[in-house]
Amino acid sequence: MSRIVKENLPVKPFVLPREEALAFMREKGEPYKVELIEDLPEEETISFYQQGEFVDLCAGPHIMYTKGVKAFKLTSIAGAYWRGSEKNKMLTRIYGTAFGNKADLEAYLTMMEEAKKRDHRKLGKELGLFMFAEEGPGFPFFLPKGMTLKNTLIDYWREIHYRDGYQEVSTPIILSRKLWENSGHWDHYKDNMYTTLIDEEDYAVKPMNCPGGMLIYKNQPHSYRDLPLRVGEIGLVHRHEKSGQLHGLMRVRCFNQDDAISL
Repeated sequence: MSRIVKENLPVKPFVLPREEALAFMREKGEPYKVELIEDLPEEETISFYQQGEFVDLCAGPHIMYTKGVKAFKLTSIAGAYWRGSEKNKMLTRIYGTAFGNKADLEAYLTMMEEAKKRDHRKLGKELGLFMFAEEGPGFPFFLPKGMTLKNTLIDYWREIHYRDGYQEVSTPIILSRKLWENSGHWDHYKDNMYTTLIDEEDYAVKPMNCPGGMLIYKNQPHSYRDLPLRVGEIGLVHRHEKSGQLHGLMRVRCFNQDDAISL
């Protein structure tokens, strides 16, 4: 990388028609890039960037010359499933960063080191707040201290919602396929939903609270004089996130979501 920067290579964009782009990537032995191109809409512009002898599929934009990279550092490597699916091959992802000068790079690296000390995954373990288990990947277990903290947040949630005139409700975790078809979730989000059979009919664990809330609204007629209706729920939702996308409590498969609506 240092040699490439010193060579001050121009970074040149160019565009290829779809079939030429596919043939170009196949010739280079780039099956993943071929897959990406095949998934692009027919009208999409397929752009490449060339830097010396290196050419790659990329949307851009880039700097004009490699000498513009004044300070850089490779920060880490990690395994990552292709497109975030555990059904695909594991690849190696290389992380790096670049800045216009060394002072900015050093300031950034110092900030990241400080952030690591405060990473919620590290603190969660050290303070005994939450845990994960192989028996439930992506499903957090809140420990006694974690429940104290969580309940404190829920108490605050109730305080500010009741203050503003909201009423609290609770909707079922599992609801019928018919509801999810009516809401549009079944067609657009089915792959991220957990499903089951009850009395030979399809049901789904809710990934969102709002369809259940609409059933509560539908339960009785309302006059315009009743409006606005302020209703809130701290609903427990489940989403089938890909294993490669899971990240501490920031990206999980089960969490409480605040759905407070005013109708």
